[in-house]
Amino acid sequence: MKKFTTTLLMLMLTLQLFAQGEGSAIADTLAGSEKIYVVVTCVAIILIGLLAFLFSIERRLKKLEKKS
Repeated sequence: MKKFTTTLLMLMLTLQLFAQGEGSAIADTLAGSEKIYVVVTCVAIILIGLLAFLFSIERRLKKLEKKS
């Protein structure tokens, strides 16, 4: 019951995040000057780098587990 209550509370909190109405001024400025593409590209590069790092760590751990 505690997990259900926590999950329900988290869902209710995230619904408030979408209640912003129109758009924010920062998003409009970035989209208007096409800088949003630079931001999205940088975020994508960072995420790809993190995923590559995690997969390399996973491979190293598998090798160490097989040795022991």
